[in-house]
Amino acid sequence: MTAGCFYQNYREVRLLIIHCSATRYDRDFPVEALRASHKARGFADIGYHFYITRDGYLHRCRPVNQIGAHAAGWNDRSIGICYEGGLDEAGTPSDTRTYAQKCSLLDLLRQLRRDYPEAKIVGHCQLSPYIRKACPCFDAREEYAGLEEEVSRK
Repeated sequence: MTAGCFYQNYREVRLLIIHCSATRYDRDFPVEALRASHKARGFADIGYHFYITRDGYLHRCRPVNQIGAHAAGWNDRSIGICYEGGLDEAGTPSDTRTYAQKCSLLDLLRQLRRDYPEAKIVGHCQLSPYIRKACPCFDAREEYAGLEEEVSRK
């Protein structure tokens, strides 16, 4: 990816919000299933801007200049990124990201931080102390704190 490939200066993006699909890591949940799930819940299409499947493939689901539908109250100033998984074989919240997903997510976050240098990286559950979710099942703020510093230094 090259700097500026996602950038659209039509809205102020303050947050890069990471989600999980809340599906078991041992069951496929391809982008088509995600789309069907969101449409069944009344959305026009997938609410996330990006979806990363277990093989590390990055699906562009919604243009970044379009408001997402992934975090109520935060959609107008955020970009939503979701990875396939988030539940272990028993259905318990767990960081199930594959190595390929971790690499793709890191590459994407680096690009988005170049495009939106003021944006903070958070997990869905870190938006508010009142959110009772495990999503994305890891501490995104902690894991990517160095990335925010790295981009800020440039």
